[in-house]
Amino acid sequence: MFHPLSVWVGLRYVRARSHKFFVSFITWVSVLGVCVGVAALIVILSVMNGFEGELRDRLLALSAHARVTPAPDSTGNLASLAANIMTVPGVAGAAPYVEVQALALHTPEMLPIVLRGIDPGLEESVTEVARSLRSGTLAALTPGSNHVILGSVVAQRLGVGPGDEVTLLVPSIGANGTPEPRLRQFTVTGVFEVGLQDHDGVLMLASLADVRAVLPEGSRAGAVHVRFDDALAAPARATSLRAALAPGTQVRDWTQDHANYFRAIRIEKTMMSLILMLIVAVAAFSIVAMLVMVVTDKRTDIAILRTFGAASRRVMGIFATQGLVIGWFGVLAGVALGIAIARNVTPIVALLERVFGFQIMDADVYYITRIPSILDWRQVAWTGGAAFVLTALATVYPALRAARVAPAEALRYE
Repeated sequence: MFHPLSVWVGLRYVRARSHKFFVSFITWVSVLGVCVGVAALIVILSVMNGFEGELRDRLLALSAHARVTPAPDSTGNLASLAANIMTVPGVAGAAPYVEVQALALHTPEMLPIVLRGIDPGLEESVTEVARSLRSGTLAALTPGSNHVILGSVVAQRLGVGPGDEVTLLVPSIGANGTPEPRLRQFTVTGVFEVGLQDHDGVLMLASLADVRAVLPEGSRAGAVHVRFDDALAAPARATSLRAALAPGTQVRDWTQDHANYFRAIRIEKTMMSLILMLIVAVAAFSIVAMLVMVVTDKRTDIAILRTFGAASRRVMGIFATQGLVIGWFGVLAGVALGIAIARNVTPIVALLERVFGFQIMDADVYYITRIPSILDWRQVAWTGGAAFVLTALATVYPALRAARVAPAEALRYE
């Protein structure tokens, strides 16, 4: 069987390191460093993907995939706009809503809130609010009932629960330009908990008709919530929807409304990737040190090979092969270990909590009490590819050093 000289000798050097303790030790440290760095990067990115998915699900629990605001000169009502939106391909649901800033009063507490008027029959087609309810049902929000469902943090701060009365003060401007606040008393019929301060700490839900009743006459406040068939395709769907509606109609998808959250996550991912990739870089430097020592130890062998006619590139190939085998073995081991851990983060964390008797995500502090993980194969490929490149670059200097060994100088004192 044909074996290239460089590959055959390089593999032989890899297998023959057992009697050189220090070189062998550095070799195993290098392999371990590459393995740990690659595995850590895959696991951390998977966990951050999991938290990003949790955040996205919680943001969309009470927010639609997009919201459509009619043009200022529009003459149609929200119901007709929602009907037009439903005819656009990719739209799974549309529901009108109204939002106003208000002040919630429950003696002696007072809290600024956002009062959202919804149509309970349509709201389930665009949000997942029912799944977030701790008590009560959307069916209680009938027109004229003056019922509200509020966030858990709002309920806690006001000290109210189902059956309690809450007074809402809605600021408005009269015809003469003077402030004319409107007061309306609502009855709490339910509490929801999403796990985000933006919802739990400021939001109240009521019937669309009841919210409109507290607005000034002729007010055109309101918009339409839209749900697409694919939340991740919302930007593209929003572009198609904007083109299908009347000029001046504003369409904003959820990635625009919550851009700051996901921009922060992307920055954290990037910085974490760079930091953890430094572990692989340090391990690559160990490969450089190990190969330099091997080149020094094998000067006589190199000289003999050169004397027998081996070209410089063949000598370079020998030590490049040795470095690549060591480095790539560490990369493959790290990828396998990282995938195994990333796909079993939840049971591993649960086992650690049972063994050591502590809880990583304390329910009294965090809304999320488990460590989520979503393995992205593109990130795995990127991590493995970057590690392959780093370990390959680590072989360049030792290989060049070996190629520059002069046979006469190496054999002079042998």
